[in-house]
Amino acid sequence: MDNKHKSGFISIVGRPNVGKSTFLNRVIGQKIAIMSDKPQTTRNKIQGVLTTNDSQMVFIDTPGIHKPKHKLGDFMIKMATNTFREVDLILFMVNVDEGYGRGDEYIMELLQGVKTPVFLVLNKIDTVHPDELLPVIDQYRSKFEFTETVPISALEGNNVEVLLNQISEYLPEGPQYYPADQVTDHPERFIISELIREKALHLTREEIPHSIAVSIEQIKKEKGREVIDIMATIVVERDSQKGIVIGKRGAMLKEIGQRAREDIENLLGSKVYLELWVKVQKDWRNKANSLRDFGFNDKEY
Repeated sequence: MDNKHKSGFISIVGRPNVGKSTFLNRVIGQKIAIMSDKPQTTRNKIQGVLTTNDSQMVFIDTPGIHKPKHKLGDFMIKMATNTFREVDLILFMVNVDEGYGRGDEYIMELLQGVKTPVFLVLNKIDTVHPDELLPVIDQYRSKFEFTETVPISALEGNNVEVLLNQISEYLPEGPQYYPADQVTDHPERFIISELIREKALHLTREEIPHSIAVSIEQIKKEKGREVIDIMATIVVERDSQKGIVIGKRGAMLKEIGQRAREDIENLLGSKVYLELWVKVQKDWRNKANSLRDFGFNDKEY
């Protein structure tokens, strides 16, 4: 029997909205990646760690890959493609419900010449009839030589265990990089800002695109108090967006705060007092210094 410990890094790539973050949260068992039905929700590489008795898988959830339109977009694509060289395995995730598209073609062009094994992961199989699956698989496989093909439903959990077993087979022998109880290498401050941003995106829907950033100003716990005080600023690009985020008599901001607080309390295992502010910083997505302020640091990648 093979008792050797395996470990490795796995990059999850794909078009925006194919379910990468849903998959990561399903595998890790708690919320570390934010989920939204808006494209470009994930901006930084989020590393989720799954530790079993004989392996440790470190997943990197990259931003959805698409042709960039601004400096933030350039940064996100660079970040996603940089992971191709760093990892032991690439999961190319597609949405079977949407089928093959120009965006997939663009990603497969970026993957050409990559020596890392690439799995084709067909997500959202719960949304299509099994008979519709084979033609979709054939279409992708005719364009690229995938190492393995695994259909899953990240939302329902179908076949996720099968995929994890397949991944394990391809991982090299290696050490346990992180403690067994650690599920992410991101500091709590980053995850808290992401949870607030998720609620803001979700609640403002079509009115505000992905031009929202969240800056955590302060996290503190005073002696003798059981509550953690968090102060955060939601940054938007226009005055009109500020009005939308605040809402009538502050109702929208209050709702964002209440929903975010529940997730943050689950994350920290403690009561939280969350104070939110809203600030306008015009055209921040095209300014390198603003990107750095919000944690998008080129040197890290």
